[in-house]
Amino acid sequence: MATSKLFGYLESRKNIAGSACGLAGLVLTFTGAAGPYWPVVVAGLYGAGALIAPPERPALPDFPDPSAQLDEVRGDFEKLRGYLADVELPPAASGRLTELTGLVAALLDPGWVTEVLAQDPEGVHTLSRAVRQDIPEAVDTFVRTRWWTRLTPGTEPPERHLERQLGLLHEEAERLAAALRETEALRQESHTRYLEDRSK
Repeated sequence: MATSKLFGYLESRKNIAGSACGLAGLVLTFTGAAGPYWPVVVAGLYGAGALIAPPERPALPDFPDPSAQLDEVRGDFEKLRGYLADVELPPAASGRLTELTGLVAALLDPGWVTEVLAQDPEGVHTLSRAVRQDIPEAVDTFVRTRWWTRLTPGTEPPERHLERQLGLLHEEAERLAAALRETEALRQESHTRYLEDRSK
C-alpha cells in the first residue's frame, strides 16, 4: 500500500513540477548564483513547484457499456420468464402478457436491434425498467390483490388493472421498437446520401 502511494506520488504532477523547479535550482547552483545556500534554494524551488502544480484528476469510474447492460437485462429477463411461467393468470391478461414478453424478447434478441438499442441509453433504461420493475410488479400486485378480492366481493376485479397495465407497457415497448426502426431508417438514408454525394 505504502509502495503504491510512493510510486503514485513519483508519477504525480506535483512531483514532476517540483523536480523541474529543483533542476532550475541546481542550474542556479552550478552558475554560482545560489552560493553556499544551494541546498535551501533547491529544496525551496522544489517545494514551490510542488505547491503550484495543478491537482491530480481522479480517474473516471468504469461503468459498463450499454451492450454489457443489455446482457444483464437479458439474464434478468430469463429469470422473469421463469417466474411468469409459475404464475396463473386469467386468459385475457395471459394473452396480453404473452404479447408483451414476445415483444421484449424480440428487442433483447442479439442482432441488429440490440446494436441499435445499445446506442440508446434511454431505450436501455426503458427496457431494463420494464423487465426489472414494471412487469414483475404488475403481476405480483395482481397475484396478491386477487386473494383479497375473494374476501371483499363487489370491488373492481384486479385482472382489469393488470390488463390495463400490461397494455400500457406493451404500448411503451412498441414506441421503443418504432423509435429503433426510425433510427435505423435514418442511418440508412444518411448512408445513401453519403454514397450519392461521394459519387458526384
